[in-house]
Amino acid sequence: MGCVRIDEEQGYRASASRDARFDGQFIVAVRTTRIYCRPSCPAITPKRQNMLFFPTAAAAQQAGFRACRRCLPDSVPGSPEWNLRADLAGRAMRLITDGVVEREGVPGLARRVGYSERHLTRVLTAELGAGPLALARAHRAHSARLLIETTGLGFADIAFAAGFASVRQFNDTIRAVFATTPSGLRVAAKRRSRSAGPAAGKVTLRLPYREPFDVAGLFAFLAARAVPGVETVQDGEYARTLRLPHGTGTARLRPAGGHLDCTLKLTDMRDLGSAVSRLRRLFDLDADPGAVAEVLGGDPALAASVAATPGMRLPGSVDGAEIVTRALAGQQISVAAARTALGSLAAALGDPLPAPDGALTTLFPTPAAIAARGAEVLTGPRRRIDTMLTVNAALAGGELDVHVGADPDELSHTLREFAGVGPWTAGYVLMRVLGAPDVLLTTDVALRKGAGVLGLPSTSDELLARASAWRPWRSYAGMHLWRAG
Repeated sequence: MGCVRIDEEQGYRASASRDARFDGQFIVAVRTTRIYCRPSCPAITPKRQNMLFFPTAAAAQQAGFRACRRCLPDSVPGSPEWNLRADLAGRAMRLITDGVVEREGVPGLARRVGYSERHLTRVLTAELGAGPLALARAHRAHSARLLIETTGLGFADIAFAAGFASVRQFNDTIRAVFATTPSGLRVAAKRRSRSAGPAAGKVTLRLPYREPFDVAGLFAFLAARAVPGVETVQDGEYARTLRLPHGTGTARLRPAGGHLDCTLKLTDMRDLGSAVSRLRRLFDLDADPGAVAEVLGGDPALAASVAATPGMRLPGSVDGAEIVTRALAGQQISVAAARTALGSLAAALGDPLPAPDGALTTLFPTPAAIAARGAEVLTGPRRRIDTMLTVNAALAGGELDVHVGADPDELSHTLREFAGVGPWTAGYVLMRVLGAPDVLLTTDVALRKGAGVLGLPSTSDELLARASAWRPWRSYAGMHLWRAG
């Protein structure tokens, strides 16, 4: 029994040195105690012969290990491998963390990734040590623990909010994973917490990341594109409205040491796991900045920028259809002009938030609303308007499905089949929705200007040739070029 795709000697060295950079990238299990931990667990390092390594918590749980209550191995940054990998396992993991199995079952997950249930289960078991049901069970356990520790909800409400089919299944899973009862978890959390009592519908939690993290740069990127009523960036806090599978919500995030403080207000607690997953992708919190810097810093033209802005992140998304509309609105116009156009669109067609949260009043318009009434609001070239209406009609009708588990090549091809959608738009969607790390938008005017500032070739072909050395992190290189431009 062992891990899949893990160098065990490297795993042992990381655990012996308690290297937090590897937290979330693999799990350490101990034969004698039957406990699994994060690599940086402060407990005494076990003997090498007693250690096993797993790629996921689900694989460790499947093998009969329970979570360490000291290091809380489920509350660390996720593996950056899921953002880097565009294969079936990576695509499926992104959907599982978004709660697709809870909402649509394994058949729905298989349908979204385009494979049979049998093949999907075989691949995930071979690659990750656990099938889709076990991976989803681990995700449910994590969501349940967050609700137990951060809200005053009753345990029956938590069980169904986290996606369990019954209270008994919930109790059995908590005991199996954490070796304690739900009541025990809540008591332990109260001992650790210094905050006031939690309230139902409101969750305050910490979203960890790997340092360094250029949070100021990412906040500035989002602030420049913030749609009034939908998003705000004020006084060092980013906030936005959320349209989620079971309801709506708002999120407020503020940087703290090694994590983002996050306050969620949700109309349906079943959306907790999905909201957390989407916010982690929006802020690229599972990235490995060390791996990115090692490659990009090796290019003399990028080295100064990499050193000056350590921890550059790739802005993601909380909704695929929203990013498609943003990308279409931003074609061949400035960021400020696109923001103005999107603000008018949201004000006219966005649904009002059931309970306004300060300046957050509006949900980003649905594809159906844009397709039906966008012609009344949109301004600019007729061709761009027609493209936005046609694409949103396809999104509303299901002919186009933009989600985190999409195959990048297939999604790019499908997008570019629409008249008016070119390589820039398709690439931008891949970058922000899928977190694709290796997309370089060489036709972008600001990016090419930045390349010139840094002494790099500014023509598309020459820049692409030079960028071959930046693989697989060309998307992050593009962020440095945008910053320079």
